[in-house]
Amino acid sequence: MRNRAVLALLSIAVVVPVAPASGQNVEIREWPVEWEGRPRDPYVDGQGIVWFVGQAGNYIANFDPTTEQFKRFEIPEGSHPHNLIVDTDGTVWYAGNRDAYIGALSPETGQVKRYDMPNPEARDPHTLVFDDAGNIWFTVQGGNFIGRLNKSTGKVDLVASKTERSRPYGIEIDSQGRPWINLFGTNKLATIDPGTMTLREIELPRADAQSRRIAVTPDDMVWYVDYQGGYLGRYDPKTSQFQEWASPSAAESQPYAMGQDAQGRLWFVETGVDPNQFVGFDPKTEEFFSVTPIPSGAGAVRHMVFHGPTNSFWFGTDTNNIARATLN
Repeated sequence: MRNRAVLALLSIAVVVPVAPASGQNVEIREWPVEWEGRPRDPYVDGQGIVWFVGQAGNYIANFDPTTEQFKRFEIPEGSHPHNLIVDTDGTVWYAGNRDAYIGALSPETGQVKRYDMPNPEARDPHTLVFDDAGNIWFTVQGGNFIGRLNKSTGKVDLVASKTERSRPYGIEIDSQGRPWINLFGTNKLATIDPGTMTLREIELPRADAQSRRIAVTPDDMVWYVDYQGGYLGRYDPKTSQFQEWASPSAAESQPYAMGQDAQGRLWFVETGVDPNQFVGFDPKTEEFFSVTPIPSGAGAVRHMVFHGPTNSFWFGTDTNNIARATLN
């Protein structure tokens, strides 16, 4: 393990690497999307087809890595989808970010079923995630809610954040079925008891922190990236202890999209540097072990998903590409 400086501060330990590693070979390939409109937030279905949204272009599309062909699906005008996830039956669920609904797209028919928000203040569904019961949890950034859609009944439950303008953003589910949320407009995380729908907010130790994306490893440790300060952080729900590591590009890094691979290693993208950098961190050694520039520069990578069968991450870029980072 490299030498490093460790600063203990109340319940947080901040770990500053002496120098970043280059480490594991990562092969990044990008495919230009033929339609303009910020392709983002891919999800890989059971057949290996990569689905994504065109947020500014108001479309849903997929990409077949075998044939390298794209296919576009039209959705209601004004939806401007922000994120999508694909069900086991092939249904594509997406966040109608500018029209206050969650949509269910049938790839066979192209038809969309709407699930409108029950409160008009929940105007902008943001990021969706499945729980083990098959329900969909989601954030509502501008409206300041976290929601749950029961797919069986179509009922939408909304929980308001306790903090005004907290901007609920990233969301992931732990092994107990609890959602964990970044409150991007604050220095807080949040979680909800799925039985009582009671929300609890957890304040990060640094007042100027703004976490943007989140991951929960198999040991139920909660990991986040601090977009404002340039840190990767870990919160232990059992001990309420925090630990943070300065990103390789430090305060300039603006870490954004993040995820974990099959080994429980954390990966995220530094979007404050040009080109953006794809960064790997091993929780076992507590070291950054891989830093890879994204060929197109990327502009920004906002969300990404890991695909186990190909040992790769998929993401969209603000340079209008769909990209795959293969971990060799």
